[in-house]
This record gives sequence, C-alpha cells and structure tokens, in this order.
Amino acid sequence: MRNEANIQDIDNSSMDVALKALGKSIARCTEKEEQHTTAIPGLSLFRREEPTEPVTGMYEPSICMVAQGAKRVLLGNDTYVYDSHHYLITSVHLPTVVQIFEASPERPYLGLRLKFDLREISQLMADSNLPSPRTQQSSRGMATGEVTLPLINAFLRLLDLLSDEKDIPILAPNIQREIIYRLLVGDQGERLRQIASTGSQSHQISRAIDWLKGNFTQPLSIDDLAEQARMSSSTFHHHFRTMTALSPLQYQKQLRLQEARRLMLAERMDAANAAFQVGYESPSQFSREYNRMFGAPPLRDITKLRHM
Repeated sequence: MRNEANIQDIDNSSMDVALKALGKSIARCTEKEEQHTTAIPGLSLFRREEPTEPVTGMYEPSICMVAQGAKRVLLGNDTYVYDSHHYLITSVHLPTVVQIFEASPERPYLGLRLKFDLREISQLMADSNLPSPRTQQSSRGMATGEVTLPLINAFLRLLDLLSDEKDIPILAPNIQREIIYRLLVGDQGERLRQIASTGSQSHQISRAIDWLKGNFTQPLSIDDLAEQARMSSSTFHHHFRTMTALSPLQYQKQLRLQEARRLMLAERMDAANAAFQVGYESPSQFSREYNRMFGAPPLRDITKLRHM
C-alpha cells in the first residue's frame, strides 16, 4: 500500500510540474494579448486576468485545455466545466454560452485550443488499426475528460516549437498526431471515433451540421437534410438533438443571430440589413429572437459591446 501511495505522490508531483511548465509557456506567449493565434495551424492560446460575463460563441471540433483557472460552457441545458485536470473535447461545431469563472491578475486564466481535422482522425484510426466504436448511435458532441501526463507533455513539446518556428512544418504534424492518438485511446476516444467513422449516424449528422453552417441563410427543410443524412426525418431530428442539444431549427437560428451580431459589430451594419443578410424576413422577429438570445435588443447590445 505504501509503494502505491508513493507512486501516486510521484505521479501527482509530475502532473503539477508539467502543468506549471505549460502555464509558463502560455503566459510567455500571451503577455501582451488575451488571445494569441500561433504559427502552428489550429493552435490558439488564451489569457484572462479576471472572470468574464457569459458570452455566446461557436465551439469548433477541438480540444481545449487549461493550465490555470477554470471555464464553464453551456450547451443547451448541459453544463461542462473544465480546468487544469479536465479537458474539453468538441467533435462538431456547437453554439454555446461560455464563461471564465476562475481568473485573477495574480493567477490568470491560461488556456489553449487545438482544432481537429476529422479526416486526419479517420486516417490515424486506419493507420493505428484502432477498433471501430462499439456503438453506431450518436451521442453528445461535447464532453470533458481527465487530463493525463502524456497529453500535457505532448502539448509542452508542441508549444516548445514556437521558440524556433522553422521546426514547425516538420515536427508539429507528428506531435499533433500523437495528441489525437492519445485522445482516441483515452476516456473520450469512443466519441471521436464515432464522428470520424464514415457511415456512422454521428458522422452523417456532422456532415449535415457542416451543410447547415454553410447554408444557414437559406430556408431550412428538415426532409432534405434528413435525406442527405440517409435517415427518416424523425430519426434525423432525434440524432441531431442528441448530438447538439438543439433542434435543427434552433441550431440554424443561433448561427443566424451570431452572424448578424458579427455583422453589426465588425462591419457596422444596421440591425435591419443584418437581419435580411442572415435570412430573416421580419425585422421584428429578428429583434425578438436577438433579445431572447443575447439579453438585449440589437442596438443596445452592440453599443455595450463597443464600449467594452
């Protein structure tokens, strides 16, 4: 029993050392900015020195890790919390409400995000002879998992490449493959394998989500989407909601409202034109749904954001 306790103490100590090293790497790259898009494709680093208000956003297929601090993500009625001991994995594009709730100037929130390419995951599954998922049923496209020392060490080696960027094109892809491999064989690997397995219901739903993202301004036909996914309309609707916590119509609505908000904020478009641009025919309906989602009418919300 004593030996087991000693081994556990060593493991915990190694994790603490690795997390501190990861935090130092992120802090060094984010000294002058809250978000840093690195030279490594798909890798972004984040720093916040105070808790944030809940904000809407789109999570892409990715893994998010925290070296210091904690973050809360709301997906439908589900809540996910991740910190230095838990990562967040997202397997499809999901509209969420996000809040950093543990951060201070003395101990800032320090996190990272690495985006996935599902084609690369499929190729790695084939190259590694990983088994197909035990079930072909769809599941929620977001989950948390326990951070492991090998996963932290892989990210440390990835961030080390930022100090000599000429090495990135050769070495970064191999480290990224290792990270994905460790996720595939970890406690959330089944979820990733479902999405990446061609022919699975999760894979078909993910393709429908991709179509929706590129065509959200168009009128939505559930029957047409279900036909693309090779499912009945009722089966498609069920599996879509299982994966995203939203109906297809709710998902489209959130895409439209987030894009309208971006148009008003970044391109200074007025509310009426932004509404038509994203597919609304009624400005009053747009204003009601915008108010419901963001907690204020368009003009007041954008004015607040600009002041922030």
